[in-house]
Amino acid sequence: MIISGGGTGGHIYPAIAIANALLEKNSNTELLFVGANDRMEMQKVPAAGFKIEGLWISGIQRRLSVDNLMFPVKVISSVVKARKILKNFKADVAIGVGGYASWPLLYAANLSGIPTLIQEQNSYAGVTNKFLAKKAKKICVAYPDMEKFFPSNKIIVTGNPVRKDILEVASKRDAAYLFFGLDPNKKTILIIGGSLGARTINESIAEGIEIVGKEDVQLIWQTGKGFFEKAKAMAAPFSRTVKVFDFISTMDLAYATADIVISRAGALSISELCLVKKPVVLVPSPNVAEDHQTKNAMALVSREAAEIVKDSEARQTLITEALKLLKDNARQELYKKNISALAKPDAAKEIAEVVIEIIKQNRAINNN
Repeated sequence: MIISGGGTGGHIYPAIAIANALLEKNSNTELLFVGANDRMEMQKVPAAGFKIEGLWISGIQRRLSVDNLMFPVKVISSVVKARKILKNFKADVAIGVGGYASWPLLYAANLSGIPTLIQEQNSYAGVTNKFLAKKAKKICVAYPDMEKFFPSNKIIVTGNPVRKDILEVASKRDAAYLFFGLDPNKKTILIIGGSLGARTINESIAEGIEIVGKEDVQLIWQTGKGFFEKAKAMAAPFSRTVKVFDFISTMDLAYATADIVISRAGALSISELCLVKKPVVLVPSPNVAEDHQTKNAMALVSREAAEIVKDSEARQTLITEALKLLKDNARQELYKKNISALAKPDAAKEIAEVVIEIIKQNRAINNN
């Protein structure tokens, strides 16, 4: 089986979760990942114990650039290489989880007669997945009402796969406070802007760091690499209560400490927050296709399961809104109750079962 996609943790970690679920079903399963050269999957996937091949593919820039002029060449090159990978690996199925590499790999699989499965993580499907859906055998989605994007007979609502270690965070609370060097008697805000960081969230926290410093509050602040040194310097006067990281690999422990969370509205982040039952202030990124993060966020807000702060207003209001929520226990309990109702803890297992069924059906057809 081949799994393709990546670019951010929001695509990589669900892919790894699916891979592990497939291995649990059958330990003899041969798995290969296909990602984009120079993207984070080329490090994270091998670190998780899986092989990966890279394609020369990237997104289209919003400005005129050499990369944009090279885009058609990259697409053709990637499809050609993807067909070669599929042939050499003798793939029975190709699974696309989103990201630059997903389209050329699944398109090549369709050309080669290899069945495909799409895992759509967002509440608003992108152009690529809508195009690939025409030939996909099944489409596993995280949100209801996706018939407006995909054929209803192909849709299976599974939720988004998440890392296994976050499924039981409540029992890790004491160990988590010890790990981060925090006081278990103080309330804690966890700030996550995605695996690459989020500029608006970072700048909003930076501007309000003195306000937070005067409150009886602790922060765990994941900044991404680009903002890390600046954040560390700004947080230095508050080093006992503000812990700054460029990347947090122990997200189970980070969630275990959190009373509330400030987060972007990426699909993986929302799926994890549903499972860990944390009140959250969502700051959707405006720099994503079809503004899908706002749609992800509103799917929770409409169910009274989260709060939203617009990216354009975050610098003025994010800290204030977060501190208000931190002091409002009744609202926290409402959000916990409603967000936990949206959790899908068995998503990876269900997707693995769909993949195996696709292979069985395809072999039955070929044998006939």
